[in-house]
Amino acid sequence: MNSVSIFLPLLAFLVSAAVASIIMPWLLRLCKKKGLYDLPDERKVHTNNIPRLGGAVFVPSILLGMCVSVYALSAIEGGFPAFHPSTFAIVTGVFIIYLIGLLDDLMGLRATFKFAIQLSTALFLPFCNLYVNNFDGLFGLGEVAVWVGYPFTILLCLLIVNSINLIDGIDGLASGLSVIALTAFAVLFARLDVLMYTLLTASLIGAVLVFMYYNLFGKAERGTKTFMGDTGSLILGYALAYLVMKYSMSNSAVLPARPHALMIACTLLLIPIFDLIRVALTRLVHGKGMFHPDKTHIHHLCMAAGFSMRQSLVMILSAQLFFILLNVCLLLLANVSPTVVLAIDILLFAGGIWWLILRGKRLNNSI
Repeated sequence: MNSVSIFLPLLAFLVSAAVASIIMPWLLRLCKKKGLYDLPDERKVHTNNIPRLGGAVFVPSILLGMCVSVYALSAIEGGFPAFHPSTFAIVTGVFIIYLIGLLDDLMGLRATFKFAIQLSTALFLPFCNLYVNNFDGLFGLGEVAVWVGYPFTILLCLLIVNSINLIDGIDGLASGLSVIALTAFAVLFARLDVLMYTLLTASLIGAVLVFMYYNLFGKAERGTKTFMGDTGSLILGYALAYLVMKYSMSNSAVLPARPHALMIACTLLLIPIFDLIRVALTRLVHGKGMFHPDKTHIHHLCMAAGFSMRQSLVMILSAQLFFILLNVCLLLLANVSPTVVLAIDILLFAGGIWWLILRGKRLNNSI
């Protein structure tokens, strides 16, 4: 790793963080002036009116972070890097989902309509020839045909986007899980010496950390606290889905060979993915609609089990870090089959959820 590959990601991070820091106070004043608040209700854990457009800083911050760092790269190398035409299709998908998130936060949209838009933007990935084409031993599969890879990619994209969106229930959770995943992706792409994706992850981290500061440490009574809203969670989910597909796709012309790429990439988002699948299955078993809101997500279970919001945050983030460490050791050091690793993950996650449910029931019975 040379000095350029260290300087440029740091530049992307700092520019993105600086832009977010400049925009955020203005955005909070706008929310106060226009009354753009997330109001408390029986499903939500907050008790104050909180500005809900914090995630609107992500796209301009990331865009400027990328532009400045790419311009610096062109100055160093004497020319702009070549962009594949499919890049512009992905950027179009980003702006579509950004716009839908803004509209939902401003005026509210039907869940089915938002899902239809998410589906349309998920189609941009295989349309750009970006799809999971190798399971690398997971479920006993290796390379797969496009008729398997395309629908799996679309399903996985929808799963990731909605998992980030729906786990955004307590302060710092969606942003904290995203920072963990993005930091890991930054390390993975840097080790592969793929500069453009390292710059993208660095820009994302810069913007998300600024939001996370306001979300965790801002004061509602001073008007300095904010939520990311669907604007932020949908963009984060889509960006993470893109990074998962990019890292997972087997293409030696783009990325060098890397073992268990799909399993490693999905491990970085294991908690939100598993939690969404569990909640969806629970709703299905109980005959509820897939878009029916409830209080059965992992952060709800933690708080029902007697843990505070901050304790719940630390527990879930720690669990995510544990799964990353466990899977890296099992897959890369012990060479355990990815299918076996997935089975271990499911058992451990299910055991943790069962413990939370039992603890919550005991707590309720003792009251």
